[in-house]
Amino acid sequence: MVLPASPRRGRLRRPDRWVIRMSISRDFSLGTVDVSLTPIERFEEFLQSRGKRVTQQRRAIVERVFSHHDHFDADSLLEQLRKHTGRHAVSRPTVYRTLTELVDAGLLRKMVLNDRAVYEHDYGYPQHDHLHCQKCNRLIEFSSDEVKEIRDAVARKHQFRVLGHRLIISGLCADCSRSKRPARRLDLI
Repeated sequence: MVLPASPRRGRLRRPDRWVIRMSISRDFSLGTVDVSLTPIERFEEFLQSRGKRVTQQRRAIVERVFSHHDHFDADSLLEQLRKHTGRHAVSRPTVYRTLTELVDAGLLRKMVLNDRAVYEHDYGYPQHDHLHCQKCNRLIEFSSDEVKEIRDAVARKHQFRVLGHRLIISGLCADCSRSKRPARRLDLI
């Protein structure tokens, strides 16, 4: 695995605060995290610790969720499951309960965007942040050492122990921000 070069940093002391000066890296890609268990093994371990069974429905949900990396909501997951496992193989309440259990197990992360719960993989994925298009709901993932530096500097100033963070920057993606020429009356004829 090749890691991007660290940005150069210098600290300037001001009377009332630390100012961090750095050059911004151009590679905002996510790295990797090594894990010892597969998502289904980790989920089975979690369920067993709570005295719950690993059912075929739960297993089908976990396999579907971790078969690819996409942000999704419960309805889209239910639709995917019905396409791949049959019309009534997994019920809506089972999907919602299992998603909550996957969040509790540390396998998924839940975000609420535009009053809609959206899930993403958390197990085996590094800390990262998002750009959220408010028009098309697209989520763009990125990782930035500079964001972590600012987070850590603020935490030090307030003697705060960081356990993680979530940054979602709202705006418009490139496709949605392109201005469309308004239709003219002659164009409609």
